[in-house]
Amino acid sequence: MSAQQYRDFDATELFCPVCRRAVPVRKRLLLVLAEGDKYDYSCVYCGTSCGDKMVTERDNLRVVLK
Repeated sequence: MSAQQYRDFDATELFCPVCRRAVPVRKRLLLVLAEGDKYDYSCVYCGTSCGDKMVTERDNLRVVLK
């Protein structure tokens, strides 16, 4: 198997500190920054943030100035 195959993972379940167990999570884009996109993982039951992720790879990044 190639290294490219496992370059990026998305969480489907994380531990929720409010529900006190592993729960399904929703991934949503939180911030778009120059160094990458920051995503937040929140509990589907109570909405508590259970973690975050920074995606820094930008293959097709182009800045358009007006």
